[in-house]
Formats: sequence, C-alpha cells, structure tokens
Amino acid sequence: MNQNRYQRQITLAGFGTEGQHKLNKAKVLVVGAGGLGIPVLTYLNAMGVGTLGIVDADVVSLSNLHRQVLFTEAMVGSLKVEAIKKQLSAQNSTTQIHTYQTFLTVANALDIIENYDVVVDATDNFPTRYLINDACVIANKPFVYGALHAFEGQVSVFNYKGGPTYRCLFPSMPAADAVPNCNENGVLGILPGIIGNLQALEVVKIIAEIGEVLSGVLLLFDTLTQRTQQMKFKLQPGNNDIKTLATSYEFNCELPLKSVEAVEFNAILIEQAVELIDVRTVKEFQRQHLKEAKHIPLSELINRVSEVDLENTVYVICQSGVRSKKAIIKMQELFPGKDFVNVSGGMNQMKNYVDTY
Repeated sequence: MNQNRYQRQITLAGFGTEGQHKLNKAKVLVVGAGGLGIPVLTYLNAMGVGTLGIVDADVVSLSNLHRQVLFTEAMVGSLKVEAIKKQLSAQNSTTQIHTYQTFLTVANALDIIENYDVVVDATDNFPTRYLINDACVIANKPFVYGALHAFEGQVSVFNYKGGPTYRCLFPSMPAADAVPNCNENGVLGILPGIIGNLQALEVVKIIAEIGEVLSGVLLLFDTLTQRTQQMKFKLQPGNNDIKTLATSYEFNCELPLKSVEAVEFNAILIEQAVELIDVRTVKEFQRQHLKEAKHIPLSELINRVSEVDLENTVYVICQSGVRSKKAIIKMQELFPGKDFVNVSGGMNQMKNYVDTY
C-alpha cells in the first residue's frame, strides 16, 4: 500500500492507517455497471479498496453518457465491464479488478457473491434486487442498496450484522408495471452520481467500521428540494432464515410469459416477417423504432387490439420490457390460445440493431 497516495485519508482522525488497511484488504462486488455502479466503482477504486468485482452483460450506448460519466463516445458499443476495467486500471493500477460479463442469475449468484465481503446493488429492477437479497442472506454478506425514481433516490444497507433485509422493507415482488424504472421514466443525469456516492460511502463505513451504517434505515433524497428523510424499519421474522434461492426471480404476472433476447430476435427479424407491436408512447416511438413495428400505445391497446394480427406469433416490445409484459398479460386474457412473446430488454437492447433494417 502506497501511503503517500492515501495520505489525506490516513491523516483523517477516526480513519487512519487502520481504516486504509481495511479498505486495501476488502473485496467489494458491484452488480450493475450503469448510473449507480460507476460512481460506486470510481470512488472505491480511488480510495484504495483492494479488490472490485463488476457484474454486467450490457454494452455502452450513447444514451448512457449523460449519467454514466466514466464512459466516452469512443466506448459506445463496447462491453461495459471491459470499458470500466480499462478506466479503473488507469485510475488505480494496484486494484484487483474481476469482471463478470453476465447478468446475475439464480445459477451464478451464490458462486460470485461468496468471494466478496460486501455487495452493492446498482441495478434497476426488482427481480435482481430480490435475488441479491436472498443470495446475500444465504452467504451472510451485507449489501448496499440504491434506487432511483424520477427526481428522487433511495439508499439503505441490508443484512448487516443480522439486521433487516430487503424483504423487511419490500416483502414481496411488485407487479411488472407497478414502478417504472429510469429506462422508462427518465432520470436526471446527476441523480445516479449522488445516490451512487452515498452507496460508496456506506461501503466504506461498513469496511472501515466507522460511523452509523444505514442498517434498518431508508434514506430518501429529493433532488428538487435538496431534502433528505430517513425512514426506519425492523427485521421481520423469517427474513434472515433463507437457506436456498428460489427457482426463478420474475415479476408477479398472472400468466406465464414467453420471451426472446435481443440477439435472437435480431436474427428472427433478418430471416422472416413478424407481427411486432410497439406499446411505447408516441414520442418514444418517433424517437427510435424498428421498421417492422406496428405502433399501438399501451393505453390504447384494448381499444385497438383488432389491429393485431393473431394468425401468427405476436412479438411485443416497449422501452425496457416492462410495459410489453403488461400488454401481453392483457392480450392473453382476451386471447388465451394465441402465442405472444415479450422482447426482453425492449428497445434498450434492440436499439443496437435499429440501423440494420
């Protein structure tokens, strides 16, 4: 450890050499390499955390750049984990950086998480959060939570020294359309930086054993008023007794849904004509869409369902894959014998193929 590099931290009363050594020995896993993950990784790397793990399977897109400030225009189209590793290594060559070019799943969660001391949830969807929570309970690892909604952000720490878990605050998975994520609702570029830095601060407090960790406390931050609130919650019986992961983590849906990944759907579009329904708003559709898409906004779907060709498989797309699931549920109720397929990740994933058509 180069003490000159971290001198300003080492001389800090209450942190000192001991705190710096704890950071140097620590292993932190960050799940999600987007708006939240980047400030977490950047500051933990700069401050001297010895080992960082990064889990993400996405690529850099132009729409990421307004908030994911570690990326440059030249990186558009590159794998996020590789681009971040290159930038972090240039920032601090002593950090051990492990990349996992995958999304966290039931099959890999425990194997990945068991190698780290602290897990950071920098994702933007409920299924992965519940998966992280359950895996961390099983592996007895604390995890630092961050979430964004419009102009507001949330931060908390779960499973810290036997404290409350994510399920104590959010007992069950919401419906697919209950809370839109920033892909659909938009996000002010600065907000992920603020919340991500607050997450990084909680990680440092956990590792260095300083201050009061946000265990059993949900911190709420409003960008428009610069106000913060704290809401306390308690450990609920049984939530820290999870022994195995669920077989799958999906949104609560009334009926099972078929889905197709972007790469596979791109191949289908090249090979054959399909019935593709885009359920986004008019502005979203006008901004960018697949030429094969028939535009029927979700709010108009029931009144215009006669426009859908039910003779063939119907593929449904939105911005991130949430509203399209709701659309399919509605159509399955009306036409239970018909074949509907959700385009996973929506236009956020398919946008890389738009220029192909």
